[in-house]
Amino acid sequence: MENEILWGNMGHDNQDDIITPIRACTVGSNILQFEHLIDEMELTFGDAWGDLQVAEIVQFLTQEDAKTLELLVFALSNADANDHEAICQVVQSAATANIPSIVVAADISPAALHKIMRAGAQEFLPYPLPEGEMQACIQRINAPAPSAPEVSPMTDMVEPLPSTVKAGPGTKNGDVIVCHGLAGGVGTTTLAVNLAWELAAQGTSSVCLIDLDLQFGSVATYLDLDRKSAILQLLTDIDAIDDHSFRQALQVSGDKLSVFTSPKELVPLDILTNDDVKKLIAIAKSHFDIVVIDAPTTIVSWSQVLLEEATTYLGMMDIDMRSAQNIMRYVSLLEAEKIGYNNLRYVVNRAPKFTDLNGKTRMKRLSESLGIEIDFTLPDGSKHVAHACDHGEPLAIQAPKNPLRKEIEKMAKALMDEMTNLQNVA
Repeated sequence: MENEILWGNMGHDNQDDIITPIRACTVGSNILQFEHLIDEMELTFGDAWGDLQVAEIVQFLTQEDAKTLELLVFALSNADANDHEAICQVVQSAATANIPSIVVAADISPAALHKIMRAGAQEFLPYPLPEGEMQACIQRINAPAPSAPEVSPMTDMVEPLPSTVKAGPGTKNGDVIVCHGLAGGVGTTTLAVNLAWELAAQGTSSVCLIDLDLQFGSVATYLDLDRKSAILQLLTDIDAIDDHSFRQALQVSGDKLSVFTSPKELVPLDILTNDDVKKLIAIAKSHFDIVVIDAPTTIVSWSQVLLEEATTYLGMMDIDMRSAQNIMRYVSLLEAEKIGYNNLRYVVNRAPKFTDLNGKTRMKRLSESLGIEIDFTLPDGSKHVAHACDHGEPLAIQAPKNPLRKEIEKMAKALMDEMTNLQNVA
């Protein structure tokens, strides 16, 4: 064979190694940067694995020795940043030959990773490798496809969800509530988390909270949840989303609220397309009665999708000039693009108290000057909000008598009644 393959014994020149059938191959610019991966490959495949450069693997796949190949593992670092197009072609070629691929990334941009996963890679792992994850990936890839269940009129054809995930069987058509901060620091995540919690606490509807602030989303922090590696894997390959992968990405807070956190890694907002967001919302709606979305403050291409998919779109604001100016700019954008916004409801956070007449007058003037109607007003939750966030608990647990918590509870009941009425009319 013309290509020099670095075998699993990492450089021994024993000629007997050359005739060992190759079962797996790592692909990348420098496998020696991935010592942990080398250990995992030797543990799994012994001497029956090798390593090739990206430019060499295409030719190797056409050779006789490649017929015994069971797996490609792409070990990628920043040195491979300029080769992601070629890597995508290799992944596609391997997929055509029914050879599964795993991507192990040490330092590669999320955008490049997104393209590679879309090209057909089955699994993604960050480097250093999480304990036991490499073996788990290989087991999932080698697991036989589940056989189709026998059709019986007395048998539920939908696999039941784990009891810890409060979701239906995928036949619902839930309502969507989007929380969008019209300025920074207006309490959007605080509202999203506590509103979702209060909706779930009523016990009549299953609720899912999705954090789409992909870069600095803090829903996981507010509820003391882990950021699963499955989140990024799902977001980079939304086309492959199904009931199982969606369930795997969810976590449960307080045995009542299902949560889809933002990814552990810092990723660009454009890692998702409009169609990606539509698919994610669609599968969430099919499993839950209510889907609450914490949206990024930044306007991105798929912000229009959130507005169009929302039953209720809550625009969070403060009584200040920056919020007023941002509302004017936001409404001007929607009108210029001829995007309807009848579902847009304005929420004032840190609203003036009942006895603050000057504050109430200022809020009224703001509303009149902008030509908007303020639908909900929320009082200042004071230090209890920060304490609740730091402890990873909603206000209902950390400070149940807090005035902000009580107002969000009323807000949840009002929105629930509105959604119920809409469903009855439909």
